Amino acid sequence: MAFSGAARVDLIREGDPTPSALVLLEGWACRYKDLPDGRRQIVGFVLPGDVSNLGKQLAGAMDHAIQSITQVRYMLVNPEQTDALAASVPGFVEALLAQEQITAAIQREWLLSLGQRRADERMAHLLVELHLRLHAVGLTDRATCDFPLVQSDLAAATGLSAVHVNRTLQQLRRDELIELSGKRLTILDIDRLREIAQFEGRYLQLA
Repeated sequence: MAFSGAARVDLIREGDPTPSALVLLEGWACRYKDLPDGRRQIVGFVLPGDVSNLGKQLAGAMDHAIQSITQVRYMLVNPEQTDALAASVPGFVEALLAQEQITAAIQREWLLSLGQRRADERMAHLLVELHLRLHAVGLTDRATCDFPLVQSDLAAATGLSAVHVNRTLQQLRRDELIELSGKRLTILDIDRLREIAQFEGRYLQLA
């Protein structure tokens, strides 16, 4: 059964018991953690086709929350349903394991960005990564894709201040690397953007 959700609402909350895996059908969501004073770190973006939270079925409770960014359609799959699909659909388990490996690899790249990449490198890396992930599921129009993220989202994902995010995006625009308009992103020169980011995309396993 598919559910619909409004933008900017929690689909699964931190601390929810025995959570189900979330399969995003349409829209964008994010995984995040908050500090007690309200500061937020986005730890991953969830795009259509992604399965989130699968491993947490064994943990008993969520250690982070999943929130919609746009209006979304999604499914919640409990452990019994996962077991039934694994028994009846050839390659189902392998596909889930592959996605879990990619999710872990993305987390390692984000950690590298937070620890070592400059602001322009962080932003370039994130933009290239999101564009490639959307392209892989047929959600780009050549160099253009939907981009519903606001500067506070980008700040929470990259560990930069909102002011620094704004300056970095403006510089990428001035360098004629990207265009952002009407919640749409166009990458004007992906080769230069990849060069700035030192982007090596094998971790996405798209080839």
